[in-house]
Amino acid sequence: MSTQTHSVNIAFIGLGVMGFPMAGYLANAGHKVTVFNRTDSKANLWLEKYKGNKAATPAAAAQNKDVVFACVGNDDDLRQVTSGEYGAFSSMKAGSIFVDHTTTSASVAKELALLAESKSIGFVDAPVSGGQAGAENGALTVMLGAKQDDYLKIESLIRCYAKMQKLLGPVGCGQMAKMVNQICIAGVVQGLSEALHFAQRNGLDAEAVVEVISKGAAQSWQMDNRANTMLENQFNFGFAVDWMRKDLGIVLDQARRSNAHLPLTALVDQFYSQVQANGGGRFDTSSLITLLEK
Repeated sequence: MSTQTHSVNIAFIGLGVMGFPMAGYLANAGHKVTVFNRTDSKANLWLEKYKGNKAATPAAAAQNKDVVFACVGNDDDLRQVTSGEYGAFSSMKAGSIFVDHTTTSASVAKELALLAESKSIGFVDAPVSGGQAGAENGALTVMLGAKQDDYLKIESLIRCYAKMQKLLGPVGCGQMAKMVNQICIAGVVQGLSEALHFAQRNGLDAEAVVEVISKGAAQSWQMDNRANTMLENQFNFGFAVDWMRKDLGIVLDQARRSNAHLPLTALVDQFYSQVQANGGGRFDTSSLITLLEK
């Protein structure tokens, strides 16, 4: 499995906005992919676009597979598709690898890694960054926690949909790195929101200002990809506020456990709660700017 010179038997559990194209890239690379999704119609839609099979349960999807991928919603969802009554771990063969792309707590990654190990299954925590566009364009960044040998077995598979991947330590380190990622995003989006608000209130052509400062030290992914849509009050795409609050909840819980001080992150989390209260839970994260315009 260390190269893509042969087809690998794969299961992919979870066909949301991220998992759907990720599983597609694996199928297009010539691997044998069986999918499972809680809403069966989404699995049928995937099969209309890609070559593969579907299964009725995670266990059925994972049976006799070399690698099982998952990209679901949260800790509880992950437990259900792995260790639940029809979970993947119940049918995975010894020596196979489970790769989790869900953003979860580091504690559940370690919990499930121990359970997998008891069944002679490898476990890799591999949260991603890049959003829906990154998944659709095969340009995700993947942060990994795993044993070195397990990582080497799935490295080439992840390359099917990632522009950057790195093993950062044992299981749990991928999820901790994703927390660092979300801390950075929270601060940057709030700063960009305030900057655009300030520019507009002071009579500047905000788009022109962004064009200039995006070539200097203020440049960021958020500025390049969200500044203009923020100015146009367009927030119906990208990573939803509801999911960001889930992620920041994980971050702040881990901060309490480790005695890390995150005052800005806690403040931005409260700002996002206000966006939710205003009915913007499904808006993308750049909708922070709406709080400044009121």
